[in-house]
This record gives sequence, C-alpha cells and structure tokens, in this order.
Amino acid sequence: MSRRVVITGGAAGIGARIAERFADLGDQVAICDADAQAVAAFADAHPTIRARVANVTDAEAMDAFLGEIETDWGGADAVFANAGTGGPAARIEDISPEDWRACLAVNLDGAFLTCRWAARVMRAQRSGLIVLTSSTSGQWGHPHRSPYATAKWGILGLMKTLAMELGPAGVRVNAICPGAVEGERMERMLANQSRASGRNADTIRAAYADGTSLRTWVTADDIAEAGVWLASHGASKVTGQALTIDGHTETNSA
Repeated sequence: MSRRVVITGGAAGIGARIAERFADLGDQVAICDADAQAVAAFADAHPTIRARVANVTDAEAMDAFLGEIETDWGGADAVFANAGTGGPAARIEDISPEDWRACLAVNLDGAFLTCRWAARVMRAQRSGLIVLTSSTSGQWGHPHRSPYATAKWGILGLMKTLAMELGPAGVRVNAICPGAVEGERMERMLANQSRASGRNADTIRAAYADGTSLRTWVTADDIAEAGVWLASHGASKVTGQALTIDGHTETNSA
C-alpha cells in the first residue's frame, strides 16, 4: 500500500531528494516550497509529485497547502518538516534583530505550523511519522551562526516533546541532524562564513570534512535514505531520537 508523504522545503536539496526517493517507492508525495521558480522546475521534472508554493512562515499559506492534502488524501503517513534557512553568518553583535527573527521564523515557526497539522491528523488516525530536520549545529553550536544553531537546538526540543505527546497515539517523531551536506545551499553558506570570519572558503570547506571521523561531507542521498528508513517497518519502535548523519563530528572546527 502506498504511503502519503508530505515534505516542506521540498523543491531543492535534501527535501527534493527525500521526495524523489519516496516517489520511486510508489508513494504519494506532496511538497511545498517558498521558491516559486524552484517549485515550477520541480513540478516539470516530477509530474507525479504534487508541488505547491507555500512559505512555511505563512500560516494561511500552510493551512491552504495542508488543507488540500487533508481533503484529497484524508491525512498523511509521513510528514517531513524540512524547510529551513541558514540565516546570517556573522558575529552576534553584527546580527540585526530582523535577521535573527527571520532565521528562527523559517526554522522554528515553520516546523511548528507543519507539526501542528501533522499532530492533529495523525492523532486522529492513530498512526504516522513526523521527521524534523535539525543539524549538527543543533548539537554542537556553531560560531558565526548563532540564529541557525539556536533554531536547530530548538527543533530537537520540539521533537522530544512531540514524541512524548504523540507516542500514546501511535505516532513517532524523530529528527535528522545532517552534517555538512554537499550542494548549492552549503556553497552559499561557505561564502558567507568566509566573509564573516576572514578565512578562505576552501579552508573552511576542508575543515568541515577534517572535523569528522570519516573525513567527508554527506550528500542529500544520505539524508534521504535515513528518511526512508525512519518510515520503514524496521524503525517502527524508533521515536524521540536525533539521528545524526555527519560522518561523526569530532570537532566543530569549521
């Protein structure tokens, strides 16, 4: 039987790869993303996946997107609260309140709006999986990335709490904590960190890999495979967990 899978921030990067993997398995998949151009490109490339423009910080937009899913599918079996932003890369005294709030809004408010809906429909159906995207920055902290690290720590608190709230209804809640993930988004962040720290971007790139036991970055495929496993029968007793996929961080030298 095909599963009903919903992914926020799903038009590119990790979210897109998660969507593709579940679609490959024959599941019904719906994604939303704030980037209209990315959504259009994703929809063209994946006509079997429902793709909508919706900003996770906009309660009305999310109600419309999730309401459409609920009307058409009657609920969801797996919801990935994946939408996020890296936020500014700067010392905290150089970060504006507006930039601080914008980063927390996407990462935390977006997760709240997504999980609020998922919790209601999954509690009613007495089954389901919620996966939130955190980060190793939500476990170790990250110099020059204080809004991002703060938001990703908050994601873990939300995950732990929802696992407790929803467990008695048969709903599992977990978080995935990626390390440095290859791709466009991380390249932009490297450039921002280079400007903030005065260090060469290639030096920072190498430090991410050198700070792990496997001496490597991870890929969107690595994260997607973890998501597929969490939705499998083999993970049926896994809840309240932060699954770190990073090659094992030894030092946060980046």
